[in-house]
Amino acid sequence: MSGHSKWSTIKRKKGALDAKRSKIFSRVIKEISVAVKEGGNDPDGNPRLRLAVANAKGVNMPKDNIQRAISKAGEKNSADFQEVTYEAYGNFGVAMYIECLTDNTHRTVANVRSYLNKHEGKLETKGALSFLFDRKGVFTIPEKTIGEKGLEEDDFLMEVIDAGAEEAENEDGFYTIYTAMEDFGNMLKKLEEMGVEAENAELQRIPKTTVKLETEQAKKILKMVDVIEEDEDVQNVFHNMELTEEIMAGM
Repeated sequence: MSGHSKWSTIKRKKGALDAKRSKIFSRVIKEISVAVKEGGNDPDGNPRLRLAVANAKGVNMPKDNIQRAISKAGEKNSADFQEVTYEAYGNFGVAMYIECLTDNTHRTVANVRSYLNKHEGKLETKGALSFLFDRKGVFTIPEKTIGEKGLEEDDFLMEVIDAGAEEAENEDGFYTIYTAMEDFGNMLKKLEEMGVEAENAELQRIPKTTVKLETEQAKKILKMVDVIEEDEDVQNVFHNMELTEEIMAGM
């Protein structure tokens, strides 16, 4: 999964350097809101909220902001967000999976369709492209966190494999662990038992096969992805374009 690991690394670095911090915080706040409405405002008794809070910490959201988001989500007049996904083809045959949290699905689908049309993409019917992606748990853990817990790498890897890790890589000072979707909860529990806090933990759409493009073609796709991701309703955009070393250098 070296290509997938590269994408996780790019997303991590991009997030760390992203000047639009408010957009990142907005995404996390929506996750917190959905989690609170789904299972209450106590992270100890609400696994989804516990995960959302952990991810908020991973993007350096201040504790006061996190607590304020939890409190606001519990108010009666707070917005109700709905999870929706859209599948699309971009230019050059690149498949995309767009995940959103929205309080107005009509606005969201209109915006997504507009972005695609402007960049020679096309919205597909629901389920049309799902066969091209596997949904997997992806955990990003700083290498130093393992050392701080006094864990040896071999022991740590054995523990996560026992918890359902399909693959674990150590690159650029971060462990990236992949699990099947059904083992996502087991891995969360195992990491909690070990006292290891992931910088980020989420379900991602991992492409089964990738499309290789020329650098200039790839730049056009990435520009479209950036435009879509800037929309307030969009949480994630996954695609099956191969990210070569040359393309990564250009980013």
